[in-house]
Amino acid sequence: MDNINLHFADSAILKFSGEIKDYLPVVFTRSEGIEVMSLGACIYANGAANIAITGNGRLIGPGKSPVREEILKGDVVENVIAPDTPVSERIYDGMAKPFIFSPMLISPMNCKKVYIEGVSLENTAFWNIVAIYCDDVIIRGVTVNSVGIPGGDGINMESSRNVLIEYCTLSCGDDCFTMKAGRGDDGLRVNKPTENIVVRYCLAKQGHGGVTCGSETAGMIRNLYVHDCVFKNTRVGIRFKTRRPRGGGGENLNYERLRMNLSKEAFGWDMLGSSMYVGELANRLPARTINRLTPRYENIHAKDILVENARCFVKIIGLPESPLKNVIIENAKVNCSQIFYAQDLKNSTFRNIKLTSPDSLLILIDAKNIVFDNIEFNTAIDTVLFEIKGNASDSIFVKSCTNTEDIEFFAKEL
Repeated sequence: MDNINLHFADSAILKFSGEIKDYLPVVFTRSEGIEVMSLGACIYANGAANIAITGNGRLIGPGKSPVREEILKGDVVENVIAPDTPVSERIYDGMAKPFIFSPMLISPMNCKKVYIEGVSLENTAFWNIVAIYCDDVIIRGVTVNSVGIPGGDGINMESSRNVLIEYCTLSCGDDCFTMKAGRGDDGLRVNKPTENIVVRYCLAKQGHGGVTCGSETAGMIRNLYVHDCVFKNTRVGIRFKTRRPRGGGGENLNYERLRMNLSKEAFGWDMLGSSMYVGELANRLPARTINRLTPRYENIHAKDILVENARCFVKIIGLPESPLKNVIIENAKVNCSQIFYAQDLKNSTFRNIKLTSPDSLLILIDAKNIVFDNIEFNTAIDTVLFEIKGNASDSIFVKSCTNTEDIEFFAKEL
């Protein structure tokens, strides 16, 4: 149904059931990047236009109940749903199959002109706000609290486009502001990108990542602009994830005027994942043959960054067959415990950065065409060291930096 505004008065509280029967019959949805027929979101729409959720009410997810407990455990979704199974037969209602996919709190799907403003969300069973296959979305002034909830992502864009997210405050049990685009073979079949996204004037108070791309990347994540945001107590500030079997990737991702106070990395890439999810594909070597599921990240630019505290400034875990490419980080002031670690990185520049750290070591493994320009190193010891390893490392330049000599490193000719 079109042209609807679900409005909550200031004192309104809406609590949702935890009984599976209250979410039946199943509906068409997407869970962790794979299309299924399972429980719809607590507030769900499919194929609607010009819809809104407004007001300052509280939306409270189900307590301890079957929708939280009768879920897939000990495995991942792509291992239990064959990609050639028709979506209409992927029915997970707690009866035909032994588990369900937990309902999200708010999830418009295949909708146009979506507006969500003012509401607060808490105690979700799974992700909080998830726009799937949507176009023209505005999310403004929303508050989320899902701290302590596994998978409690804050605001997720799933294969959606033309999105503005602003003035939101998120405290999450997983990633805060997240861009996703489908998972593996099923995501490639759908082949819808997440693109043309602006995130601005937002606060991430707690969570795994302040702004995260992935790890579901099959349809591509592109044209993201994040500016004037604060990450107060997240683990990672700007986070990028994908896996060898996920496909797609991300490109044209831009960040500026960010302030961070973190427990892990300010900028973190992980393209390998863990063996729990992808088996031996989590092993970096040997390099695999590039195929349709090989993901990539490239064309990423960050500037005017203040990192008040972080465990590591930059940590890059790329793929040897698909290195991270074309990263620029410039105009930053950083306080960190460790400075820089990168494996499988190409064509990237780090410049005009003031770094304060007890660490004095930068590690590069199979890195090529890398420039460090005008870096002020304030370290515990006077001499900053660059450890360059890997047969693919070549054309690494350090110039106009303090506490280190200019360096020109080239691969040795065989």
